[in-house]
Amino acid sequence: MFRQHFYTVYLCCASFVIGGSMPLSLHAQSKLDSLQRLDEVMVTASHLSKEVIPVQQLSGAQLQRLSSYSVADAIRYFSGVQIKDYGGVGGLKTVNIRSMGTNHVGVFYDGIELGNAQNGTVDLGRFSLDNMEAITLYNGQKSNIFQSAKDFGSAGSIYLQSRVPEFAEDETHKVKATFKTGSFGTVNPALVWDKKLNSNVSSSLSAEYMYSTGKYKFTYRVDDSYDTTAVRRNGDVNAFRLEGGLFGKMKTGYWRAKAYFYRSERGYPGAVVKNKFSHEDRQWDTNTFVQGSYKKDFAGRYSLLVNAKYAYDYLHYLADPKRDESLMYVNNHYYQHEMYVSVANRYTILPVWDVNLSTDYQFNLLNADLTDFVYPRRHTQLVALATAFNFSQVKMQASILGTFVQDHAKSNSAADNKTEWTPAVIVSYQPFRHIDFNLRAFYKRIFRMPTLNDLYYTFVGNTELDPEYTNQYNVGITYAKNVADKGLRRIEVQADVYYNEVENKIVAMPTSNFFRWTMVNLGKVEIRGIDVALQTDWQWGNDWYLTGRVNYTYQKAQDFTDSGDSYYGGQIPYIPWHSGSAILNLNWRRWEANYSFIYTGERYSSRANIPANYVLPWYTSDFSISRKLFFSKGELKLALEVNNIFNQQYEVVICYPMPGTNFKFITQYTF
Repeated sequence: MFRQHFYTVYLCCASFVIGGSMPLSLHAQSKLDSLQRLDEVMVTASHLSKEVIPVQQLSGAQLQRLSSYSVADAIRYFSGVQIKDYGGVGGLKTVNIRSMGTNHVGVFYDGIELGNAQNGTVDLGRFSLDNMEAITLYNGQKSNIFQSAKDFGSAGSIYLQSRVPEFAEDETHKVKATFKTGSFGTVNPALVWDKKLNSNVSSSLSAEYMYSTGKYKFTYRVDDSYDTTAVRRNGDVNAFRLEGGLFGKMKTGYWRAKAYFYRSERGYPGAVVKNKFSHEDRQWDTNTFVQGSYKKDFAGRYSLLVNAKYAYDYLHYLADPKRDESLMYVNNHYYQHEMYVSVANRYTILPVWDVNLSTDYQFNLLNADLTDFVYPRRHTQLVALATAFNFSQVKMQASILGTFVQDHAKSNSAADNKTEWTPAVIVSYQPFRHIDFNLRAFYKRIFRMPTLNDLYYTFVGNTELDPEYTNQYNVGITYAKNVADKGLRRIEVQADVYYNEVENKIVAMPTSNFFRWTMVNLGKVEIRGIDVALQTDWQWGNDWYLTGRVNYTYQKAQDFTDSGDSYYGGQIPYIPWHSGSAILNLNWRRWEANYSFIYTGERYSSRANIPANYVLPWYTSDFSISRKLFFSKGELKLALEVNNIFNQQYEVVICYPMPGTNFKFITQYTF
């Protein structure tokens, strides 16, 4: 059936993804660039950043200690984030910030955006936490005007910062070998090798292999009771990642170069519907890119930042009725090429006044072996003009982004050229000089282009689509205080109230033939929300350290598409009214313990907010304990993780059961 083909191919483009445009629908200005390394502190928790824009970050040891398989799992601990998880290690995961839609989230790796012009998805499972220094989430945009034009182009941004090698004076190399195993038949070795080539140049090589059967037991609800036990199958993952980088220092600047390769084969377990527990869809991926950055300050006033990238992505999707008679035969191959270059120029007019002009160019090409495929090509030019004023108690930023898009197609007509100008204004005020209390506010308008699948997918695409637009309004506070008590040492809090609008929502609608769908602009969503984050640091004597982090989100995300619709004003699908998380990190000498908790409240699985579509709240508790030992000339770390301690049977997405209690054993040796 075409409907099944369409949903499966489109939604199953990655195992851990951020993005996707189908019907399931990331300061004060400084000469230091944001790519600098973030040093670990003894307490192992990163403080809430006092930036002009709302920001959340996990970094250093705190990031490494989370019971997470991927970057997508770690992002669950940020407020204002919704994760759709389709089950298991190999299940699809999509990330949505403040309910604006997954395609409105930009993902940046070492300062350069990751992209997928075909469907807007970015596979976060390709990026290992073992090689990650920090994950940072910005609402609106990063509060640093010295950046590429792309950085201004998303409603929310996630920045992945990989490690930059650092060496003691007498060190020339470092090696970290890790082996993880546990539930789901997981075998996960990884190796990181850092080498100091000379006083100004170092290199890093990171390799990782991941295998998992993806099998786990779950209980299946029938007539409001759990009475069937089954095994989740076809969730296996077999993946290999290889990553190499060169890092250079120079007077008043630096340069970076990175090469990346990832290949995987995986199955998709599918939905549990009408007592069908197994599916046989398969997917093969190859992703590779090379990218580089060059940043230098000249004469104290002018700074230059150049980024460049080439990426190639291959996807093979197979649905074979010989393996599963319920499937329609699909054997599709997709080939993507992307070329990108950016130049950012910052000039300091006065010590308190900076301006920046950034220009980007991007080319995307998509080939496939689908019938009547139109072979689209997309040229995108961006120009961003930004300014920042930094006074002792007031910080102000403003920017305007121009986006120019031209599409070409081998056959049929291409979409019209698009030209859009979108502004942003940011203000921060510290009322009291000697109290770390700040008020902040921002407004931003931004849009997202329809993906190539939205416009050109065979029998589905609609070249008349308009972009989706968002308007964001945010006011918030941050407060921090150091305490001299023997127990509590520091407390930090940030809270934001926001209102967002999404216009011209792109959705899939059936045509006169139910087996044939098309993309249309339909819908207006209004989101009202509150994000609160609290962090505390504690210390007793010289041996005991405790950090606590709590996040809470309230969201009312309403669909105002059609005033005549009986569901007008209802909560949009899968957005809970209440959600939150908590993390506790305890250090005692060379022992470490970590407890993390995630809660997602009640919500609905459809626009119709009726009892039949009601989805129960769920929560999970994870615990880990580790011990560091001196061994030979290095350090040995042994760790045990227990996830979903209370074996809760739950579904993030209806009909996609999640794992119960599971374990992971970690051995890591660094020398």
